[in-house]
Amino acid sequence: MTTGATVWLTGLPSAGKTTIAYALAERLRAQGRRVEVLDGDEIREFLSAGLGFSREDRHTNVQRIGFVAELLASHGVLALVPVIAPYTDSREAVRKRHQQQGTGYVEVHVATPVEVCSVRDVKGLYAKQAAGELTGLTGVDDPYEIPADPDLRIETDGRTVEESASVLHALLVEKGLTI
Repeated sequence: MTTGATVWLTGLPSAGKTTIAYALAERLRAQGRRVEVLDGDEIREFLSAGLGFSREDRHTNVQRIGFVAELLASHGVLALVPVIAPYTDSREAVRKRHQQQGTGYVEVHVATPVEVCSVRDVKGLYAKQAAGELTGLTGVDDPYEIPADPDLRIETDGRTVEESASVLHALLVEKGLTI
């Protein structure tokens, strides 16, 4: 059976996590790799409906996603997880779960400056926050704890999606997680 793993892409809103994950997934599927993208927005809608954005609810959301990712990975799937996951302790709990289960885990920090994210503003969150319609925006008026030692840090500013996906693909090849 092909070795599965979880590739956790963490970063600010509009950093490019989901875009990179889908670009990489397409590339890997074309090579015959079993891949699933666990999009944080979709998970919130279907698996974590009813959770808010308090620290506790964010932790619960991340743990649920981590559980599903580990389950998929333990069955040979490469689970790409583009989720903000703003707190170090939440991400570490997911990593530890994977380690306890003997399942591969790769942490990727999609390091995009907040100024660039606010210009991209894919979902209009930064504009709503600036207009006073939204509070608790990660990286603006709610904390984002930058990973101290991720397996990979991708600087997306000035780099295309394809270039970012290629950097991550190279790491996965190095770790033996592609076909």
